Amino acid sequence: MKKFAKILLACLVLLLALIAMLLGYSEWIVSDARHYTYDQVDKVPNNRVAVVLGTSKYLSGGGPNHYFKYRIKAAAELYNNAKVDFIIVSGDNATVQYNEPRQMRRALIKAGIPASAIYMDFAGFRTLDSVVRAKEVFGQERFTVVSQGFHNERAIFIARHFGIDAVGFNAEDPSAYQGIRTRVREVFARLMGLLDLYVLDKGPKFLGAPVPIGLPVPCQSLSTIGSLQPCLKQPKPAVDEAKQAAVSAAVATESATSSASATTDPVTPAKSAAETTAESPSAALPTMPMAPSAASTAAP
Repeated sequence: MKKFAKILLACLVLLLALIAMLLGYSEWIVSDARHYTYDQVDKVPNNRVAVVLGTSKYLSGGGPNHYFKYRIKAAAELYNNAKVDFIIVSGDNATVQYNEPRQMRRALIKAGIPASAIYMDFAGFRTLDSVVRAKEVFGQERFTVVSQGFHNERAIFIARHFGIDAVGFNAEDPSAYQGIRTRVREVFARLMGLLDLYVLDKGPKFLGAPVPIGLPVPCQSLSTIGSLQPCLKQPKPAVDEAKQAAVSAAVATESATSSASATTDPVTPAKSAAETTAESPSAALPTMPMAPSAASTAAP
């Protein structure tokens, strides 16, 4: 019995040592992505799009979530300093009441960001989903990730694994008291991230139809409001506008040509009555009253 207990204890120690080694390795390899993150906005490279990673506006106890507050602040700072042109807010929308992208969009608009510059990704269930969907759905091969520094490192590590040229702008960290649980969870999230990429070969849960950045999204039916983009007016296709312009130009040219020919052509002298009569044989013969035929007079 004692021998079995010793063997069990040895296996447990080996298992804990293996887990510790894996956690240490994942922490080391993911942390190397910090070279692509920036703390000062003036040093961030210009990108067309920023991707704000989702989190809830409020904590489970009802208090404000400073992770959310500082990510919104960082995203607005990027936009206001002309470091990005558009912002994708990516997160979970598990229920009507819990909708991270909608909360982030409202907060950005309140911070002065125009609604037309904000796109919502409702299928950003995990960091991997948010990063890969930014490329596969929103068509961005390079972008700036907005989150806290430790989260940016993992997001950039995932992005570069999928061939995405991503950098990160680090939002301010909350106090140590509020962030301790998140930081502990991040250690295990990094290990799970490695397993997803190199062992399980996981991808996004959903992809869907492409969403072009920079064009208004067409209006959706009332049944889809809340799960898709806001209803915006769709511009006319450039081909139709060019076709209409070409037709207008052709009509204008034809009118100008007709006016010019009317003023420059020599005036044809009016023909005399005799000439007109000669050209029209029927008009030259006088109209004579015809006598009724015998058949017509015989008819009752």
